[in-house]
Amino acid sequence: MKLRVPLPAGIALARVAAHASRIVGAGGGTTVPGKVLARLDPEALDRLAMRLPLGSALVSATNGKTTSAAMVAEILSPRVRLAHNAAGANLVSGIASTLLSARGAELGLFEVDEAALPEVARRVQPRALSLGNLFRDQLDRYGELEHIAERWRAAVRDLPAETVLAVNGDDPQVGDLVREHENALVFGVDDPRHAMPQLQHAADSKWCLVCGRPYEYAAAYVGHLGDYHCPSCGHGRPALDVAAREIELHGLVGVSFTLAAPAGETRLRLAVPGLYNVYNALSAATLALALGAELEDVGAGLERFAAAFGRFERIAIGERSVLVLLVKNPAGANEAVRTLVAGGAPRIAVLGLNDEIADGRDVSWIWDVDWEPLLAGLDRVVVTGARAAEMALRCKYGGFPEQSIEVVPALGPALDRGLDLTPAGGELVVLPTYTAMLALRKIVSERGFVRPYWERAA
Repeated sequence: MKLRVPLPAGIALARVAAHASRIVGAGGGTTVPGKVLARLDPEALDRLAMRLPLGSALVSATNGKTTSAAMVAEILSPRVRLAHNAAGANLVSGIASTLLSARGAELGLFEVDEAALPEVARRVQPRALSLGNLFRDQLDRYGELEHIAERWRAAVRDLPAETVLAVNGDDPQVGDLVREHENALVFGVDDPRHAMPQLQHAADSKWCLVCGRPYEYAAAYVGHLGDYHCPSCGHGRPALDVAAREIELHGLVGVSFTLAAPAGETRLRLAVPGLYNVYNALSAATLALALGAELEDVGAGLERFAAAFGRFERIAIGERSVLVLLVKNPAGANEAVRTLVAGGAPRIAVLGLNDEIADGRDVSWIWDVDWEPLLAGLDRVVVTGARAAEMALRCKYGGFPEQSIEVVPALGPALDRGLDLTPAGGELVVLPTYTAMLALRKIVSERGFVRPYWERAA
């Protein structure tokens, strides 16, 4: 018979593991304690979550969950003590570790990996849940979108009736979840001025969920996100409860828009750029409102927000700065490129491509990214990471001169080369995949330019 260690003893041992992880330099102790506790008590996560007097809120999406959850934290933290996995450890072990370290927390705020969401939702029984989008991502790990969407659908069906579900109505797979849960709020963009001329070739959810015919788009904003309807059966975007209107893009400086909600409207300006950050703000605003935040507090929190680590994060390095934009799938990379080009195309860029488990072993997605608008403005590109050669080939096929492509597989030397090519007072743009981003940030942290991400998140 399997013995279960009493929860207090398990917590103590797990905290020792967290401290040891940091002492030996294995990481920030963001996942190891949760793994230890799960071995000692398989039901520890459930029981820790039950201790939170205000319950828990979950945020999940293929793209933007870290930023959206950080925005919610900025909105709520002045009034509520949070247990928030700000370092991005979004599997079961990371969430358990967060609960272990957050003494005195009142509300749990957890970003959740899209594949882990069903288990986390079942165990935590959230008070509110925000679902942002489903894009093709890590096919070797997740499979096709429909697989994740069906698991989300089952998880939503099992939510407690009192749980408030916030969904991005502009995503057909996500917006359709309102049919599974009555207590739902729908958010989306309502400004056709910023629609793309047509769907991008790499757009994912193009087919009607009911009859299988192609959707028609009155406006396509980011990938397949937009105002869609099926001309055959009439299935389409649900009515929006929370919307972004009168959007103004301010290059790489930020974006402003009118946030329209049931409680009224407010004009606000974000310090992070791009239409996709409008979607992140909508997700955060809707979840915060569902948790009882006032519209005024929502606006103030969003305006205070600064970029989450690695997501449009600026790092000063001597006389230069580095702008880091995480890219991990076609939809996210296309929006990063779109935002960079609109803000004034950079002259030098470092592209980091890894194929570790957290990135996805299959890197064929780089061929579905429209790199060409970015490449057209570059003088030189430095490619790095485990799959640097394949990224170099993609640049060459994108029409970039071969003699202007530098292959520097090691991340540290690649960063140094990019900085050497950047004039004093200039900014180097770095677009890494997930593990490349973490490795590059560790390098600049060890050089003393930023704090480790888990310290910044603490």
